[in-house]
Order: sequence, then structure tokens, then C-alpha cells
Amino acid sequence: MYTETFSYLPPMTRPEIEKQVQYILDHHWIPGIEYTPELDPYNSFWHMWKLPFFDATQVADVMKELDACQKANPDSFIKLTGYDNKRQGQVLSFVVHKPRIQAK
Repeated sequence: MYTETFSYLPPMTRPEIEKQVQYILDHHWIPGIEYTPELDPYNSFWHMWKLPFFDATQVADVMKELDACQKANPDSFIKLTGYDNKRQGQVLSFVVHKPRIQAK
């Protein structure tokens, strides 16, 4: 099943994810991390990993939280989101981690 932006491409490498995080920060968007154990077209509500990172300025800080979320939820899908406080909404979202075994 395709999910969000970039889902039709091969999985991103860590440097590619870091570039996307930098893109979010360069646009002064607010990074957020969400996860869900089940991927389903009817499951539009994912769990938040902490609050969005309002004060994030460094890629390393966001990557550290992505790693922590993946460690705590290894069997979940994890996505990175970018929130624009001027437009009052999510402007970027893509899956950065898929579990090894996916239910069909």
C-alpha cells in the first residue's frame, strides 16, 4: 500500500532523510514524528511521538528522536511530518521506517 509522499520510491537512506529534515528546518516548519503499528486506508490517525519539535534547529536533534521512536516501536510504521504554523497545517509527510514484516 502506498503511503504519503515518496511511497512509490525505494526506502530513503539516512542521508536522504537528513536532507528532508534540513528542508523542513530551512522552511521554518515544525518537525513532528508519528507512528502506527497497522497500516490501513481507514487508519488516518497515527500516534504522536512526543509533541512536535517547536524548538528544533538541528537535524541531529530530529534524527535522534526518529531513532528513539524506531527503537521504542520497531514493529511500527514511522513518518516524519512538517507543520507550517502560518498555513496552520501539515505541509510535508512521508514514511521513514517500515517494519520488516508487514501484514498483508
